[in-house]
Amino acid sequence: MASEITYAEVKFKNASPAAVVKVPPETKMCEHHPQKYPPWLPWLISLLLLLVCIGLAIALCVVPFSHSRDQPTALQQKFREWRCSSTMAQSKEQGWTCCPKDWKLFQGSCYYLSTDALSWVESGQNCTGMGSHLVVINSKAEQNFLSKEVKKNINGENYYIGLKAEEVGEWQWVDQTPFNETAAFWREGEPSNTDDEKCIVIHRVSSLPNNWNDIRCSKHHRICEAAAVTV
Repeated sequence: MASEITYAEVKFKNASPAAVVKVPPETKMCEHHPQKYPPWLPWLISLLLLLVCIGLAIALCVVPFSHSRDQPTALQQKFREWRCSSTMAQSKEQGWTCCPKDWKLFQGSCYYLSTDALSWVESGQNCTGMGSHLVVINSKAEQNFLSKEVKKNINGENYYIGLKAEEVGEWQWVDQTPFNETAAFWREGEPSNTDDEKCIVIHRVSSLPNNWNDIRCSKHHRICEAAAVTV
């Protein structure tokens, strides 16, 4: 008789389940695409650079004036447009000497030669209204400079300076500077020293440097003077 084989299912209590290996999903290759900029970006950059340039220009022209003095001069208060020239101070640092637009700079002063004619009183008032005064001439160099500038103009023949006589022959500068007869620049035969000619002008067509003439205080051109602004 053939032997019978019996099969039995056996379970072991401490047997560990089959290990499960987790396989990561396939890594996706990174694709490199060139970065695209909006078409308006170059225009924006150009605009920003322009604004920076304008800001620097304003800083160079305006900010120095705000620091030149604690209180701005009357001349600074009257004018917005200025012309500056470079100067070198004793400290070797670069500075700027400035005059209002259309004024002439010479040795630390600014000069305005008018294009219209006014009486002596009106001329003084006009200069004062601009933060200046009728010119006071202190040297031959200044006299020569102004005479050459006057000759460039064709608007008028006579230009008031800040010299007048309250009494005949008693000349007085508008800023109370004592009158020095040895530093005067009279035309030949002048002054007339008459009661009706108490105001002094530079006569444009006379030879340099002697071109002062006493004249009636009627309507003539004028030269205004103010200290230049240093920044």
